[in-house]
Amino acid sequence: MLTSTRFISLLAGASLTLAAHCASFDDWADKVANAKVRNDPEQATLKQYFSGKEQDQLDRKLTPNTIVYRAGEVAAAKTALAQLAKIDKQTLTPQQRASAASIAWNLQGAVDAWPYADYNFVFNQFGGLHVQLVNFLTQAHPIRNQRDVENYLVRLKAVAGKMDTGILQARGLGARGILMPTFLTQSSIGQLDRFLDGGPENNVFVATLKQRMSGLKEVTPEQQAKFAAAAEDTVKRSVIPAFQRARAMLQEQLPRTTEDAGLWRLPNGDKAYALLLKQMTSTDYTPEQIHNIGLREVARIEKEMDGLLASLGYTEGTIKQRMAKLEKDSQPKEADPRPALLARYDSVLRDAEAHAKELFDVTPKAPVVVKREPPFTEKTAAAHYTGPAKDGTRPGIFWAPMPGPEFRIVGMRTLVYHEGVPGHHFQVALQQENDKLPRYRRDRVFAVGSAYGEGWALYAEQLAAENNWYDGDVVGHLGQLDAELFRARRLVVDTGLHAMKWTRQQGIDYGIPAAEVERYVAMPGQACAYKIGMMRILDLRAKAQKALGDKFSIKAFHNVVLETGNVPLPVLEQVVDEWIAAQKAA
Repeated sequence: MLTSTRFISLLAGASLTLAAHCASFDDWADKVANAKVRNDPEQATLKQYFSGKEQDQLDRKLTPNTIVYRAGEVAAAKTALAQLAKIDKQTLTPQQRASAASIAWNLQGAVDAWPYADYNFVFNQFGGLHVQLVNFLTQAHPIRNQRDVENYLVRLKAVAGKMDTGILQARGLGARGILMPTFLTQSSIGQLDRFLDGGPENNVFVATLKQRMSGLKEVTPEQQAKFAAAAEDTVKRSVIPAFQRARAMLQEQLPRTTEDAGLWRLPNGDKAYALLLKQMTSTDYTPEQIHNIGLREVARIEKEMDGLLASLGYTEGTIKQRMAKLEKDSQPKEADPRPALLARYDSVLRDAEAHAKELFDVTPKAPVVVKREPPFTEKTAAAHYTGPAKDGTRPGIFWAPMPGPEFRIVGMRTLVYHEGVPGHHFQVALQQENDKLPRYRRDRVFAVGSAYGEGWALYAEQLAAENNWYDGDVVGHLGQLDAELFRARRLVVDTGLHAMKWTRQQGIDYGIPAAEVERYVAMPGQACAYKIGMMRILDLRAKAQKALGDKFSIKAFHNVVLETGNVPLPVLEQVVDEWIAAQKAA
């Protein structure tokens, strides 16, 4: 394992004092990125960042979750920022300047967030440690050959230790009064109950391994049985007891929790929330400004929906009530409609790929498929996308939760456009495949918040509407508007919860489902990235159209945005400005 001290020393070795240690900015950036990924084995596995023995050794480890490890990451970020400040940005190419600005954004964000690290609740129901470990090992850890299976079993043995570290941290935070709200604690307990339901042989860690091994020709049935038995033994002896300890800890804390939802209830919660809003939206908007943007957008979208609903005969009640009635009337009649719904999602996805040719001349090489969200997380998960494996062993995947008994029907098409084509699949896969970008940008080593990625995906939803993909499908168009309305309401509710002392119930009453409100409580500010990011991309498109007139090409604009990849929005604006200037000159 690469210790924090070793990580910092590697960065020091990358110092741009500069002739002695690095020949160029690119060399420095690569060394910082490599050290960062080496220090995070799970990220190394997700990105398959290295090769050979080095990657294999990382594929056998879990990323530490100790306080010492986290402090080391922050110290390393400070070291790298000091090095970056010495670089003369005027000597860099436009792409290097974009890279430098994105790296600085990421590193400064890590430093700024350190005082509030304890507010990321260890066992929250959306991305907590218990959820992350299950999702990583059962979905992201590759099972391509016998060695991958062996590495899986080594990692499985490390799960209990990582869980126990999290339990120790959560107990310490609880002693200081930093507790999840009651409703989040109850949701996490419910998840742990589902994980613990049934014997080790049916546990998700064992069942998914059996299923994934079944396609390996090089591993005989006898070997598969041996590996499954080893996984079952580890789950029985260490994993289940660790998850039981986590559940007992949360159950002990439950009587001391309250229904207060927002960060305002914690020391310096207002500063923590302002920082999260900045990181997630890559703007300097205050909570009040975002709240008011949301209110304006809600009014505008509801006015448009009112006319469409009336055209279908839905004239009584609020927009929310009428959409609920439309959704109820659209429910499938089958006893278990999930297979048919998955097929329908796939059909929409293929139709979107055909339509996209009108607006994009660069599309991903990697395929995209739709899969049902695993049962362990299905009740609390939102639809999401995971990128393809670079070696072609895994396609891009749109994960669709379908817990029932009611199913999402009206918004099915726009959900495909958001998570799949031309949304996250185009955004993630094209960035990953773009060999014009340095490796660390292709693989998103330096995360920069959600504004670009979620803004693009919501922009993709509107793009479909603008270009008549819903032609003749009023219900589908209402689904698109309802999805945009949902993102506008998010602005109001997220800021309401964390800055204006809204309760969970106020968020629900405003039109947000309970599970979503709980997501905003667990991930402050992230829900604001969608609408703010979309509006900024639309602003940049309008700016380019005005500046270029007849020279403007929608395909070329999309190329610029997608080939730039995930960067803070101010960096994207600079790239678009440089593109506009180049088009004018041409």
